[in-house]
Amino acid sequence: MQKETGSFMLEKWNFVQQLENLVASPSEHTYLLAVSGGADSMVLAHLFKLTGQRFAIAHINYGLRGEDSELDQKVVQDFCDRFNIHLHLYTVTEKDRKPEHSIQLWAREIRYRFFREVQDQHQLEFLVTAHHLNDQLETFIINLSKAAGIRGLSGIPASANGIIRPLLSFSKEEIYRFAQINGIEYREDKSNAKNDYLRNSIRNEIVPKLMTTHDDFLGNFRKSIFYLNQAKDFVDEQISAIEKQISFFNKGCKILSKKQLSRQSDFVKFEILKKYGFTAEEEIPKIFTAENGSVFFSKDYQLTVYRDELTFIPEDEKHNKSDDRVILVENFDFSENRMVINLEDNIKSTEEMDVAFEWYFDAEKLKLPLKLRRQMDGDEFFPSGFSGKKKVSKFFRDEKLSILARQKIWILADGDNTVLGIVPLRQDRRYEGDEKTNKILKIFNKRQNEI
Repeated sequence: MQKETGSFMLEKWNFVQQLENLVASPSEHTYLLAVSGGADSMVLAHLFKLTGQRFAIAHINYGLRGEDSELDQKVVQDFCDRFNIHLHLYTVTEKDRKPEHSIQLWAREIRYRFFREVQDQHQLEFLVTAHHLNDQLETFIINLSKAAGIRGLSGIPASANGIIRPLLSFSKEEIYRFAQINGIEYREDKSNAKNDYLRNSIRNEIVPKLMTTHDDFLGNFRKSIFYLNQAKDFVDEQISAIEKQISFFNKGCKILSKKQLSRQSDFVKFEILKKYGFTAEEEIPKIFTAENGSVFFSKDYQLTVYRDELTFIPEDEKHNKSDDRVILVENFDFSENRMVINLEDNIKSTEEMDVAFEWYFDAEKLKLPLKLRRQMDGDEFFPSGFSGKKKVSKFFRDEKLSILARQKIWILADGDNTVLGIVPLRQDRRYEGDEKTNKILKIFNKRQNEI
């Protein structure tokens, strides 16, 4: 939670105070400062030097403004040379493929990728940017126009995902004042005076008019952001409490009660489902009216609907195939015309096979290799104890297995991928051994004495 302090005239002591609000014992950590050469980032670098922090500086030369780009770089280099600070420089070249449109997004992607690479290579814990209160106001207005909700209106976070912004409570005017008093050299980006981008237009046309509405407009805005963040934190706590009440974990997957979640407000539904990447407002009602077995996808999760359960399966787990196929037998080695396979000797986890079973096969009917795998489309078998054949998917429905349970079930198959059984529920009767069988293969899931 962000803390509010009494004075916001930028000085060494209250900069330290802001830094301590973001990082416990700041001097014990390391930092990478993103420095463009402008007043805000040069003041940030000066304050880190003044307060004795351990840091390096990163600068991106995009080459978009000709000589001005070179002069920006020189200001940063001169500062680093003067104070013996390690400078990490990235010069954009043709290989970075500048797009015709969305240059701002392209530039952002380049710089944050570079920053993370430098952090990883040099073990720098925090990335520090020079966002300030005026940036916060511009972001607020942009998000307001997008119906961003309380999270968007809370603005730029002072600390998130390893990025800290200790100047966020200080105005641009205070930063300029500090630079002037301390004789800090910096560069002005002339492109900021143009209204080519939405943020520039807000900065140059809208914000000046807002400033005239109250003598302390920015001070009041700072307080409003503080209150909004408190409200956001409270809402987040309540959402988490509701989610905890209506959910549980099963084998690494989060399962929510569809019935209980459907009773919540649209806001609560959205906030909970948003955690799993489901943010399209028009799609969310479909989740609650979907038929059993329906599947929805976000970037990071698969959501399956089954009866009263909404099951969220992480994509990295769903696509992890390392445990989805196990070879049991490649060559038969019979002793006294019998061979025994204990499945506990072949797979790491047998929690899905919590029912003891013993299956006997006529080995001469089987094609090698024998394997365990997960269900595949079109699987069918002739279940023991029943007449006729049945699709495995139909068998699962008849057994009233949840979507999650179905994905954990092992299928015993032969070299032709023919289903020999559904572990541990039912064997295929076509391959059962009997009194006429010459070579018996026994498969079971409990350790027993040799028969």
